Amino acid sequence: MLYDRDIREPLFEFLEEYYGKVRMIEEKRIGSSRADVIMILPRAVCGLEIKSDADTYARLKRQVGDYNQYCDYNYIVAGTSHAHHIAKHVPDWWGIITVESVQGRPDFYILREPGENRKVDWKKKMSLLWRPELAHIQELNQMPRYKEKSKQFVIEKILLKVPREKLSFQVSQELFERDYTQIEAQIREYKRGAAKS
Repeated sequence: MLYDRDIREPLFEFLEEYYGKVRMIEEKRIGSSRADVIMILPRAVCGLEIKSDADTYARLKRQVGDYNQYCDYNYIVAGTSHAHHIAKHVPDWWGIITVESVQGRPDFYILREPGENRKVDWKKKMSLLWRPELAHIQELNQMPRYKEKSKQFVIEKILLKVPREKLSFQVSQELFERDYTQIEAQIREYKRGAAKS
């Protein structure tokens, strides 16, 4: 039996090999769920929900709804005990990765590639970004700074101004560049600048 802790690191290695440039953000709050993994690709945000052999489907319906609001693509990563019936529990545009233990190590197989999630809510997707990251996107697109305005207001202005294809790339770049060791200083600096305007 494989548990979540047995699956994660080998899964990340598998996906890095499969996709090339990726970044993994673990245990991210999305709506009323906590995403196991948000995988950043060069032009998309991809959700990964892991259902190990020890997991049940109790929260899956709610989790699927939340992932669909925030992510361009989604995968369910299913242990052996779920592999034969997992497709009934996720939308048909979700990708399916099965995992089983082979010689004591997790072995992954892409049973179904993900399709584009047409239910993504761009306001929710953009809310994954911190305020300094949004400010950088505003700067890249020669937009006013709106420092005194709310995060939601800024997101709405960006969505009105920047074409989605260009924005997909810019959102991914911000998430690739995110530095958790520097964010406190960046937010302080951003707030100092807002107070001066």
